[in-house]
Amino acid sequence: MTTEIVAAPQRQRRPLILWAGLILVGLHVFAGLLSLVWLPYDPTAMAGGRLEGPSFLHWVGTDRLGRDLFTQMMIGSRIALTVGLGAVAIGAAIGVTLGILAAFATRWLDDALAATLDILIAFPTLLIAMLVVAASDTANLWSAIIALGIALSAIVARLTRILAKRVLVMDYITAARTSGSSWPKIVAIHILPNIWPTLAVNFALQFGLAVIAEASLSYLGLGAPPPNASWGRILQEAQGTVYTAPLGAIAPGIALVSLAIGVNLLADGLRDAIDPTRRSR
Repeated sequence: MTTEIVAAPQRQRRPLILWAGLILVGLHVFAGLLSLVWLPYDPTAMAGGRLEGPSFLHWVGTDRLGRDLFTQMMIGSRIALTVGLGAVAIGAAIGVTLGILAAFATRWLDDALAATLDILIAFPTLLIAMLVVAASDTANLWSAIIALGIALSAIVARLTRILAKRVLVMDYITAARTSGSSWPKIVAIHILPNIWPTLAVNFALQFGLAVIAEASLSYLGLGAPPPNASWGRILQEAQGTVYTAPLGAIAPGIALVSLAIGVNLLADGLRDAIDPTRRSR
């Protein structure tokens, strides 16, 4: 009886977390996709007066140049999703590959790779991204995506290595090797499916980190150049008028936090749904 009473709130908690994440992320996805085909105003046009407050014509007001902030926020959602997905895809491709190779490597090579990954992880992600962007000829959106993907790959590689080495000592891996299965087949059938739930949650964390890091790069002038309305650039432009028109800085800040929280809630809910150990508990 006690077990059933405790399990009931847990079963109710999972769909609530999942739905909360779906709603938050869905709003940004909808705004980003909608910005591809429709925008309330031209993002570069002076659609109203300077620093106007929220109104029926301008839902979030206007900036110091008279541009519609809601239009810029929609474009910011598209840029944030593009950067997050692109950086996570690059980081996952590099990190999972290196992590799997490290798990199968000889002891001295494994130790060397582990030490290298620890050194890379010791450097802040934003610092590595800044160095990669600075090394490129021009600062643009794709250079920021590649830089963040490379910076995030060390974290993914280290986690993949740890998870893969845990799976490799299991009895079913020994049985698969005894039956004649090749290592690529073992990786595809046994290792990746077992480490995927944990990696998915980590990818969500990396997604939020990439979005915030891109906003930081744009704030410093190393992200997407104008007229791309990144949330970080909106914050940078609004810092001079934060006391007279605070909504220009509050709106992109709320957007950043809501997207990061939404992705983490979505990943947490999906992990509970697809991880058999958590589902059984």
